[in-house]
Amino acid sequence: MDLRQLRGFVAVAGAGTVTGAANSLGLAPASVSEQVRRLEQSLGVALFERTPQGMRLTEQGATLLVRAQGLLDHADEVRRAVTGRRRRVRIGALEMLAAARMPAVIRRLSERRPDLDVDVHSHTRQSLLAGVAGGELDAALLLDTGLRIGGLGFAVPHVPDSGPAAPDLDFLDVGEVGLALVAAPDGDREPLLVSPPGCSIRLAADRAFGAEVPRRELTSIATAREWARQGLGSALLPDFALEPDLASGALVRLGFEAPALALRLVWLRGREPALRDVLYAMSAPTDA
Repeated sequence: MDLRQLRGFVAVAGAGTVTGAANSLGLAPASVSEQVRRLEQSLGVALFERTPQGMRLTEQGATLLVRAQGLLDHADEVRRAVTGRRRRVRIGALEMLAAARMPAVIRRLSERRPDLDVDVHSHTRQSLLAGVAGGELDAALLLDTGLRIGGLGFAVPHVPDSGPAAPDLDFLDVGEVGLALVAAPDGDREPLLVSPPGCSIRLAADRAFGAEVPRRELTSIATAREWARQGLGSALLPDFALEPDLASGALVRLGFEAPALALRLVWLRGREPALRDVLYAMSAPTDA
């Protein structure tokens, strides 16, 4: 068992296929497949079930995944200690959160750990979760609700509800994002202007209003806000996207109380030591 084998194993676990893992590692699929085969041979257990849909972790594979990532983290720590290289943390976020919430987090991290470099990657939710599960991202910031990941109504890739044989994701709710139904002061109240299916705010709107309310699907939250500003309907929007328009009177609240969404940081269980400073910066008060 060596670090190359562990990296290949972690990448396959995250991508779900050898080809996807090879692409992320910049290797040939045959090389990654051989790394996994040698790792299974050295441990004497099967780490994956080979299915038509891809590579699914066995129970032994799921047990190894957290420990494998911990070994890779430790190896990186040793390498930094010897070479003096700066530590780098990779955080993924939904694009709207990367723009609205990550700057304050980066500022707190810079003050607390000036020796830490932070890369912020903007992805779709499914790419974020797959990146965390596969070790390509250290953590991901997204919107959710409830007591489990996916409570808002989205699927969690490679983390099925049945059985332990899957990457074990953990999370911490580090804040809330309020939602408000808004419209132009003299504009139309219908239809409901919504973003595309799968968007977190669209999922929240569907939960709040059901299927009966007339709606018009637009390309993004920003487009829905602009159409609402121009009087073409109402929109359920996150509070951080509304402050200037509410202050100027371009939009007004319509009195509908929508449940807030959780600002949720997700990581692979067992990686808390490597993420201690990130967790601190995320959970600190916004004005800290």
